[in-house]
Amino acid sequence: MNLRMFLEPTVDLPQLTRYLDELGHSGRVYATQQWGKADQARLYEAAKGYRATSIDDIVSPSTEALREVIHHGKNSLPVFSHFQKRFCRPSDPAVTGKLWGYNHQAMTPVTGPGYFVTRPGTNDGEVDIDYTMVPPEKCAGWPEIIPNSAKLGRFIYEGMVDTLRGISQHVTVGRATIKGKIQDAYFVLVREDPNV
Repeated sequence: MNLRMFLEPTVDLPQLTRYLDELGHSGRVYATQQWGKADQARLYEAAKGYRATSIDDIVSPSTEALREVIHHGKNSLPVFSHFQKRFCRPSDPAVTGKLWGYNHQAMTPVTGPGYFVTRPGTNDGEVDIDYTMVPPEKCAGWPEIIPNSAKLGRFIYEGMVDTLRGISQHVTVGRATIKGKIQDAYFVLVREDPNV
């Protein structure tokens, strides 16, 4: 289903949210992957303060430690625009308010895995994906943890913080900041529930 009708001429977030929540996982992924850069930018601006998002929306508190939760993504780049962000809860129950994760995409052998720490955002109701920190552990099967200054990752991930805003139960929209400078770079994520 093409949900672009809820983006033009103005963004209708309540209707868009309702449809996204009613769609199954594959429908959500298909719909969000039809959105280009202009759509993502408009959604990001419209989503400010719309739906509070926390790390519990990224990985449910009921998910066991070091169990992978996949979010399917599409970014605003002209190439290599499909990717996944994979998240997990830390193994140490004393570590609260953080998730571990990395970027899973076709160029990982060249760019590195782009590890990050997810935490509550600078602004209330938002979540930050912080590439200036790397997690101390990972899920089984994830690539080796390396600093984001390694490989070509230094041109992509080093100094980057992505900010997520909520759209629906499963869908968030984000924008990148690099070394404190807001970028004209956006993406949308769709959380895959464990039973999918």
